[in-house]
Amino acid sequence: MGSHLTIGGLAARTGVATSALRFYESQGLIHAERAESGHRRYPHAVIRRVSFIKIAQEVGLTLQEIAEAMSSLPDNRTPDQEDWARLSASWRPRLDDQIAMLQRLRDRLDGCIGCGCLSLKKCAILNPGDIAGERGPGPRYILEG
Repeated sequence: MGSHLTIGGLAARTGVATSALRFYESQGLIHAERAESGHRRYPHAVIRRVSFIKIAQEVGLTLQEIAEAMSSLPDNRTPDQEDWARLSASWRPRLDDQIAMLQRLRDRLDGCIGCGCLSLKKCAILNPGDIAGERGPGPRYILEG
């Protein structure tokens, strides 16, 4: 089987628990070959697929969204540079929104966030009578900007 990785080797290389790797395999996100002993053996290219999954999860994609993206690859192959560019380009708007929200959170963390608790003195000025609540539930000043 050449220079394949064991599940433990793949876990060590990717930082993903073996239980998660088994789950990814059960969901069709990665594929292992089986040794004569029945143990999983992963080609080194699977490292890229697992890394792709980790990055996609960090962006906030669900496993279903990741599976859909990976299903666009022929024969369950590992994303190459062209694939990566195409797949990750669709994440740019989501990333931009997340960055903007994190910046708002950073800038307003010590002040009124529009949650409606009205517990800070600043809230009486920035959110009098909970006017932010008219825009919907949750910390409106963080969620909307």
